Amino acid sequence: MSAAIPPEILLRAYGQGVFPMAEEGEILWFSPTFRGVIPLDERFHVPRGLRRALKKRPFEIRRDTAFEAVMRACAERAETWIDETIVASYVGLFEQGFAHSVECWDEEGLQGGLYGVRIGRGFFGESMFSRKTDASKIALVHLVDWLKSEGAVLLDTQWMTDHLRQFGGYEVTRDDYLKMLGAALGGDG
Repeated sequence: MSAAIPPEILLRAYGQGVFPMAEEGEILWFSPTFRGVIPLDERFHVPRGLRRALKKRPFEIRRDTAFEAVMRACAERAETWIDETIVASYVGLFEQGFAHSVECWDEEGLQGGLYGVRIGRGFFGESMFSRKTDASKIALVHLVDWLKSEGAVLLDTQWMTDHLRQFGGYEVTRDDYLKMLGAALGGDG
């Protein structure tokens, strides 16, 4: 296994609004000027077609039963920032109870999911994947439901994409993000 980033360094970085990504064998640290977030209130939007898919219950939803498999599936793309160091680092966080996965399973196996880090009332989404239609989207809906039930106030997506905008995702400035982060990690929010 590759040398991992120590959990205490990762947790401290997230607490300061910073996260790592691997690039060509090197770990780089990021704190974007604009940060993507998904609302955990009535602004969270489930597109109509996805609502129909959810009613059919195409997957069994599980949490934290295949964390490393989810990470490795997220890395299965032409360009990835998830290398062995990143895998080892987040598996370490998972073993300490800070990292989580939401998984979509069917009779053929793991079909989609996502993973991220949970600290206080914040969740820091790292990556998602789909092997079958809507699997990652369904995992996201279940993540939001879980976070709401746990009283979370922040779902950080790092950067904003068109894919995430369809769920009500939006960007905030770094200063606004740091205020949201403070509320999630111990303020009254």
